[in-house]
Amino acid sequence: MSRSKKTIPHYYLGTTVDLQAAVAWMRAVNAQRPVSARLVPAALLLKACALAARQVPEVNGFYTEARFRPSQAVHLGVAVALREGGLVAPAIHDADTLTVDQLMERLRDVVTRARAGRLRRAEIADPTLTVTALGDLGVDTVYGVIYPPQVALVGFGRVRERPWAQDGMLAVRQSVTATLSADHRVSDGLRGGRFLDLVDEMLQRPEDL
Repeated sequence: MSRSKKTIPHYYLGTTVDLQAAVAWMRAVNAQRPVSARLVPAALLLKACALAARQVPEVNGFYTEARFRPSQAVHLGVAVALREGGLVAPAIHDADTLTVDQLMERLRDVVTRARAGRLRRAEIADPTLTVTALGDLGVDTVYGVIYPPQVALVGFGRVRERPWAQDGMLAVRQSVTATLSADHRVSDGLRGGRFLDLVDEMLQRPEDL
């Protein structure tokens, strides 16, 4: 992390995403399932990030030997806090090709094995983009530090009700703050903003994820 902050020119962007449609869709799906097969919001957030990264390759890859190497695959690193302290970010491989249910299954698996100390070497070595979510700790906004040689990190705060103005009307809606920490040698605010905008767009159509 010290090397990251010293050598990577970070820039930061943030936006608040309306999750009303996503949460309503998830609750409707979960109502038809046993507890063990239910989805959590993180699965939808991860899938939206993976699909957006496929369209904005400047956030997905590695900066090595003074140049950027975009990745053809989207291997999402998922930040997991360990019970004894510390943090690891194992990869969910080819996350953009997985269904939401498959992604949910992989998420449960890597979190369980990370906390049991049973991760495979490849899962630690090859994430192309890392996502961190601290919503379960009550955090609203996360501005992360990029994991070298990756070039971006996405942060999500907690999903909560907020006042929301739309079309001249005020309502209370489920929402989340999404942030992007990115390497300015590879991308800029235009591309970073496009990435966050795509994440937002996809979460408005959860049935298409």
